[in-house]
Amino acid sequence: MQIAMALKRHPAKKIAIVPHYAMSGGTLIALAADEILMDPNAVLGPLDPQLSIGAGQVIPAPSIIKAAKMKGDKADDRTLMLADLAEKAVKEMQDFIIWLIKDRVGEERAREVAKILTEGTWTHDYPITFEKAKELGLPVSDQVPIEVYKLMELYPQAAPNRPGVEYIPYPIVPPRRVVEPVRK
Repeated sequence: MQIAMALKRHPAKKIAIVPHYAMSGGTLIALAADEILMDPNAVLGPLDPQLSIGAGQVIPAPSIIKAAKMKGDKADDRTLMLADLAEKAVKEMQDFIIWLIKDRVGEERAREVAKILTEGTWTHDYPITFEKAKELGLPVSDQVPIEVYKLMELYPQAAPNRPGVEYIPYPIVPPRRVVEPVRK
């Protein structure tokens, strides 16, 4: 949010270029730009807040809100407290999205887009395609300059799930013991 805020407040024209994907925080940064250049196969992502519930577990805020509503009176205190936090997180994100885009799409459309992006319309990793972004009224163009692709070729990315180099400060296999031959 801080990066998006800084970009939004900068007086020069800002163009976000998305050759592959800009998910979550990357989508926020793209929304802060005056124009978003997307490859026809690139994607943005939803902005539904994700709440940490401990032990490395993260749950979408809209799902917590839905669970609390479904349980109603039978919801336990923890679920109710998480739902309260989730509602606040969704509202905060919606307000921020509206602030980012209302000058380009109008306040009413900005509210609609904010609702779609934050209220669990899709899962957090859902790919918002160029066509869907255009349908949402976002300022997108598919005219990514060829120089962007040439630049990206200079920075090859590691293949997914490819093992990397790892430093291990001790031997994994115990050293072999030398066995002296038995003399008779």
